[in-house]
Parts: sequence; C-alpha cells; structure tokens
Amino acid sequence: MATATAAASATAVSALGAGPAAALPAAAHAPQRPGDPPDSASADSADPASDEPGTPQGSRSPLYGSTGRPAAPPAGAELAGITRTEIIDRAKTWVAAKVPYSLTAYWSDGYRQDCSGFVSMAWKLPANEWTGSLGTVADRITKEELRPGDILLFHNASDPEKGSHVVIFGGWTDGTRTAYTAYEQTPPHTRRLDTPYAYWSNSAKYLPYRYKGVAESQASKAGQGDTAGGGDAPPAAAGPASHGVAGYPGRGMFRPGADNVYVTRLGRQLVKKGFGAHYTKGPGPRWGEADRLGVQAFQRAQGWRGGAADGIPGPETWRRLFS
Repeated sequence: MATATAAASATAVSALGAGPAAALPAAAHAPQRPGDPPDSASADSADPASDEPGTPQGSRSPLYGSTGRPAAPPAGAELAGITRTEIIDRAKTWVAAKVPYSLTAYWSDGYRQDCSGFVSMAWKLPANEWTGSLGTVADRITKEELRPGDILLFHNASDPEKGSHVVIFGGWTDGTRTAYTAYEQTPPHTRRLDTPYAYWSNSAKYLPYRYKGVAESQASKAGQGDTAGGGDAPPAAAGPASHGVAGYPGRGMFRPGADNVYVTRLGRQLVKKGFGAHYTKGPGPRWGEADRLGVQAFQRAQGWRGGAADGIPGPETWRRLFS
C-alpha cells in the first residue's frame, strides 16, 4: 500500500473534486500491506507473517468507467445501503476471479485492485477509498460486535507506507473467537483465508469497524432471512422471517453483558431442544458463552455455516427454536 505517482494522485483528486457527491471526505495518500502467505482458500501451514514486503495501495480516487477513465460519482450520490450478505457475496466475486493485486490497475467494476479498493468494492462505495479514509465511512465497534461484512483496519498514521492494511471479516471459525475467515486483497490476488485474530502481524493495531450503510436488521432484497442481524439462515434456508416473529425481542437482548428474561427463556429452550451441553449449571438471565455456543450448535444443526451460524439468535433462529 505505497503511494501512487504524484500525477496519478493529482488526477484522482481533481476528478473527485469535480463530482458533486463529495459526501466522502478526501484523504491524502496510501499505505502498504503485510506479507503474503502461500496461495490458499483456507488456513495454510506456512506463516504469512514471515515476510513483509512493502506492497503499496493507491490513494483515494474515483471509480473508473468502461473507457478506462475516471468516472465521477453521479450528482447527489450518497453512501449506498447494503446487507451483510451482499457485502460477502461481492467480496467472493473477486476471490472467485482471483483479481490480481495492483495499486494502479482497476478491475472491470471500476474499483482499484488493492486492499482498500477491495473493501470499497464490497461496500459498494461511490469512490475508491484508502486505509486513511475508510474510517470516515464507518463506525468503530468492539471485537464482540464483529459480524460478517465488518472490517479490521490498520492505518499507520505516523508512517502510512509501513504496515497499513484492511481485511473484511467473514465470521468466526469456532467458538473461541481466536480465528476468523478473512477476505482480503493481497499479492498475488484476492483470497479467503482463515486468519488469527486480529491479523498475522501488528495484531494489536487492527481495529474493527462497521460500514455506516450496512442494513443491520432488514431482510435483503432477495427475500433472505436476518442475515444482516447475524446468526440466521442463508438464502436457501431462510423463510419469511422478520422482526415480527412472535416473541422475538431483537438481537440487542443477546449482546455481551445482557441480563434479561429473554436470555433465560432462550437457554431453557436450547436445553429442551437438546442443545444445552455447554451449560455447567441451569440457564440464567445473563448472556454468556454457553448461550452463544448453544445457539451456534442449533444453527449448525439447521445446516447453516459461516456468518449464518455465529451464535447470535436472529428472527429465523428464534422462529425455528421455538416452533
């Protein structure tokens, strides 16, 4: 993620300034990303942190049209609303295409082929952001709040050329929350890789963020379940679930530290359904890891995987559990 040439930066800035949709604040320049493990679609035995070459990213720039020229955002452009399922599906298109890493090249969809361009694409942003500006279109969250479609961002403000990088969080790999599925743009091309939290190197400097436009509790346009809320069925398994499901109190009742009667009710139903093995004593009103693991086991029994089985009950999980 190093800077593009001065001429390229000037072109990008002027093109952005010309568009009326300057809702996204301009940023100065661009950093680099950490080393690259052997190409793999899953966890790899080699250590990706063993080598950290200076691989650059481009500065903030507009999208590129079919003519190969910068295309300013349309008049009045705002941050697009998007569901978590859409974010991950968009990320998967680059993984499937094995989009080559480049700080100067732009893929057919108009997004720059580096780590921040990849996130800009997945979030459907109206411009190519960089690690120094992605935080302006997102909100800081905690590790416990991470859901598929959020990002882990390291921007080294004191020396943007050293270490800066960003990856898309695809879901925890197990109940320990020590590893997750990362979608990232890195040499030689886009990949999906099981990754230790928060990253292979500079782990403490990677901070979780959530896109301001993510649809947290809306069913997707494709008629999916509560994929935006976490812990519910993917399209093939989801029914007409909504927050109108009888008795469902909303996922806010199942956040870390939550203490309410709904947690007790959920736990008792898990035990009744045969998913209470993680409780060392009877279910209580305080949300804990035993509750989350029980919900996750139930979700996996429905055939759900990845972010659809994160242990947080959404409307569809609730409907099936209490049906």
